[in-house]
Amino acid sequence: MGFASSSSSQCCTVLKSCAFLILVSAFLSTEASIHVYDRDPLREVGNAYLLSGGSEGIAANGHQGRSYIRFENITFWRSKEAADHQPTLAYNGGLVQVIIFEADDRDNIGGSAYGGQRSICCTSDLAKLEGCKQGEVIRTPSANDKNWPVVLNVYFRGNMLSTHMKKNKEINIKRTGMYNLFFITCDPKLKGMRVTGRTVWKNPDGYLPGRMSPLMKFYAFMSVGYAILCAVWVFQYVRYWNDVLQLQHCITSVIALGLLEMTFWYFDYAYFNSTGTRPVGITTWVVTIGAIRRTVSRILILSVAMGYGVVRPTLGGLTSKVLLVGITYFLASEMLNIAEYVGSINDIAGRARVFFVLPVAFLDAFLILWIFTSLSKTLEQLQAKRSSIKLDIYRKFSNALAVTVIASVVWIGYEVYFKATDPFNERWQSAWIITAFWDILVFALLCVICYLWAPSQSSQRYAYMDSKGEDGDDEETESLCRETPKGNISLVKQDRKDVDTSDQEEAEEGKRE
Repeated sequence: MGFASSSSSQCCTVLKSCAFLILVSAFLSTEASIHVYDRDPLREVGNAYLLSGGSEGIAANGHQGRSYIRFENITFWRSKEAADHQPTLAYNGGLVQVIIFEADDRDNIGGSAYGGQRSICCTSDLAKLEGCKQGEVIRTPSANDKNWPVVLNVYFRGNMLSTHMKKNKEINIKRTGMYNLFFITCDPKLKGMRVTGRTVWKNPDGYLPGRMSPLMKFYAFMSVGYAILCAVWVFQYVRYWNDVLQLQHCITSVIALGLLEMTFWYFDYAYFNSTGTRPVGITTWVVTIGAIRRTVSRILILSVAMGYGVVRPTLGGLTSKVLLVGITYFLASEMLNIAEYVGSINDIAGRARVFFVLPVAFLDAFLILWIFTSLSKTLEQLQAKRSSIKLDIYRKFSNALAVTVIASVVWIGYEVYFKATDPFNERWQSAWIITAFWDILVFALLCVICYLWAPSQSSQRYAYMDSKGEDGDDEETESLCRETPKGNISLVKQDRKDVDTSDQEEAEEGKRE
């Protein structure tokens, strides 16, 4: 009980600290399949200047609608110094090109090596060798479709500081694939040019990016799964209310948090799919609930491994350490989730992601080591006390944890292989499985815990008892076997000495315990 009360007070403090962030973000929204450019600069890459406008998986036209990339109010801005120099039209001066290509066609953009690296823009030398147009992006028509990659030309005229694309220009997508958009100029005078406006990427069934679309259905099924588990658990919970343990209250909170998280994820993706924008408020809520659920789950498993409520009534001096690790894990998990989900749909930079992933990975490894070390000690205590019922439960629990850890390690290896062999996200249609696996694994482990510690009439049999009643399940059987008939006086007199000796030995064992 002491652990529960101090834990709840600490959790309340953490939740209050997050409340301000959630309330502030509730009124904001972030663009996702609608990519916004707010004076984003072009950067020098090889002999070209370019800006990535987005990369998303798009399905071909379906029964529910068509797929397209639409340009809205795209404006290119150049410096006054560049505008003062009249463009040399012979070499396509003042030209900006908008390139759209599918991942399979990535080799169709750019030409031969020039200056030690693949050349994007056509130079005078390459114009003679390959027949490309000097000052333009080198483009080779795709073998599947001669109109791909798509190249749209926009020119700066006279000494104007800005130029615009055709209003609401749309590019229809007729083939399923991973599409990339780049703004490129080969004119050195346009160095530092900036882009404003936005592009809208739409799939046949909505604005949800292709690699995220299956997750909306997945979270709908997970919500149903958690709802069924919650209904079964609550039925048992209410039915045996008088026998419910403190540990089972904690399990109830984990189930409720899991149901909330899956439901919020579904509504987040549904809103995203219907509007094309991802509300920061809803997304922040769901990642915060997820961080709390993961933290409480890990603390629960660690507490069970330590024998809380079964071998010991409280965690004693370890309470503060467990709470410290829990709060640290919550903060690290919250920062990682916010960086990953609350913002642009484009993947965050590799270094930035590693900065947030490493603390969570380190804490997970530390907790796994702590859990199995504590679990080993608890099993030894139960075996020494001959508590067969509790020992059987803990052995099943340890086996489930071992299977979970092995499955996690194997899946991490597969995930590394999956991403290493797919640098251009060409297998985007199956990428959702990487995320879904972890939710399925957590749900399976939670079902095992619910099965092992389900509320019942015999719940108190695996609850903590003092040293006198700790061995009740074995000693009770032995005492029944030792009972003698009242009429047999000779047996009572004969065994009196033995009885007295056994009573003394039990008393001494009680003192040692």
